[in-house]
Amino acid sequence: MVRITLVAPAVNAALRQVRFDDAPPDAAGVRRARAAAAALPRHDMAFTAPSERCRGTAAALGLDAAVAPELGDLDVGRWRGRSLDEVGQRAPEEVAAWLSDPAAAPHGGESLLALVERIGVWLEARKEGSASPSGPAREGRLLAVVEPAVVRAALVHALGLPAPAFWRLDVAPLTATELSGRAGRWNLRCGHPLAEGVS
Repeated sequence: MVRITLVAPAVNAALRQVRFDDAPPDAAGVRRARAAAAALPRHDMAFTAPSERCRGTAAALGLDAAVAPELGDLDVGRWRGRSLDEVGQRAPEEVAAWLSDPAAAPHGGESLLALVERIGVWLEARKEGSASPSGPAREGRLLAVVEPAVVRAALVHALGLPAPAFWRLDVAPLTATELSGRAGRWNLRCGHPLAEGVS
């Protein structure tokens, strides 16, 4: 059996503003991540998504984490650098299509369905024990610092949820979500704070 703990990164201004941007965790986020480090579950291997936010969080948590490009955030194409409010004001029809159709990618990037498929491939490779560019997979305990959208996509895949359920899953900063997989199925331990008082 493989156990995969997905850790959402520490907060920064982009997360607070719902901005499609990448930046390191802010000073408060780094402090909270350092305080949460002792609460990390035991693991045999650690990964991090390539974003500055995830790599910075992994470093603050004291992890020696391999960068896994396949765990990257949803590619929002030309919306990168803008907030959801800004995009909604300039292109409300595009945002409406994005939020209602999992196959839509009006930003020119990746659709929600494509994200779920990409993350599902990564999960199944871990469960089946196959190798990947991120290093050998094997039975054991894996930990990955990933963006909230990746946690959501992993849950949609693992639990066989309809894709629109993605928008109904909330992932708070510095929370851990555990998936355990074997015999053709995944089980979920819902997200919990890594340290008391973290929200």
